[in-house]
This record gives sequence, structure tokens and C-alpha cells, in this order.
Amino acid sequence: MGHNDLQRTKIILVRHGECQGNREDLFRGRSDFPLNKEGFNQARELAKELKSFQPIKIFTSPLIRARQTAEAISQECNIQVEERYGMNNIELGSWEGKSKLYIAEKYPEQWQVWLKEPEKLSFPGMESLDKVQARSRKDLDDIIKEFSGKTVIIVSHRAVLKPLIASCIGIKKPYFWRVHVDTASYSVIHYEKRRGFSLIQLNQTKHLTEFISEWQ
Repeated sequence: MGHNDLQRTKIILVRHGECQGNREDLFRGRSDFPLNKEGFNQARELAKELKSFQPIKIFTSPLIRARQTAEAISQECNIQVEERYGMNNIELGSWEGKSKLYIAEKYPEQWQVWLKEPEKLSFPGMESLDKVQARSRKDLDDIIKEFSGKTVIIVSHRAVLKPLIASCIGIKKPYFWRVHVDTASYSVIHYEKRRGFSLIQLNQTKHLTEFISEWQ
């Protein structure tokens, strides 16, 4: 067995801090909401928590709420931030910026698909969860190749982290509602060549004074 087979890469998966879209219960997608006051507080609390992991680099979705979360961690840990398109949020077309109540009333059939099995949801302008899962997993695999044996942070979104975690540990469809990640939470996965991925922690929020828990 080669030395590379024994190297353990540690990946900390972070959901961005709270933004107004979370507070108002909107579908966000690529709508570029910045962090709100609570989101900045969460990002600072998160940054202090993650410093002990001694990460060497942060990768982030290009959306500003993720980028601002990543920058707070970067300042606390004194490490670089790199944007990764593969970690960008799902595209939701005409649903973006709309309240979930509005969508439930205007598109009742599609809303039910979202609540029960969003992996099957499809409408013009929407990126499928299959595509989100494929692009985020490719990005993760590339990061692991480059930073084998190191500890890195990825800052992204609920609709990216859920399919990505499912891909890593082999949760079959429907997986979306079987995994939960709150705002400014972190989850930890390890990767070894001989064993693949292991989920070490999921949805850690003990560092947060306050957070919103989204269940739909």
C-alpha cells in the first residue's frame, strides 16, 4: 500500500451565513443577497470556530453571501480565498427572489415536488439537482487531488452541499431532505484513497449564538 493511500484529506463544508433571503423565506438561487447583520455575526463566530482546524485554503461560491462568509474565515485563519464556479448555487429561474408562500400558491404541483422529491423538479430556467451534484463533485475531486493530505474549507449553499454530501457518502435519491445544513453551519468529511469518503460531522452549529433552521 502506497503512502498516498494513507493520506487523509479533510474537507470542511460550510453553508454561508444568514442573508435577507433567508430571513424572508425566499427562494434564493443565484440572486446575489449579501449577508445581513446576523449573517456577519455568524460568519465571525464560524471563523473563530474553524481556526482550530488549521485549514490552508478556502474555496467559495462566487455569490456575495458565500464570499463574505469566506472572507471572515480568511481573515481569522490568515489564508487565501479562491472562487469556484462548481460551488455556485443552483439556478432557479423565475423562482429566484420569490417567497416560498408565493411559489406554493402559484405553482402548487411543482411546490409539492419540491417538498417531496426535489431531485425530480424541472422547469424552464432551473438547473437540475443532478447537474448541481455533478459540477460540485467534480470541483471537490479536483480540490482533493491538488490538496491531498491537507485541510481545506468550502463555502457554498444548501442546494449544493446537500447533493455534494449525498454524492460523497453514497446516499441514493431521494436524498435532499435526508441531509440538513443550517446557515453558518459546518460539516466535515475526510477522504482517503483506499476508503473514499467518511462523514465525520454534519450540521455543526454549537458555535452560533443564533441561526435560522430551514425545513422547506
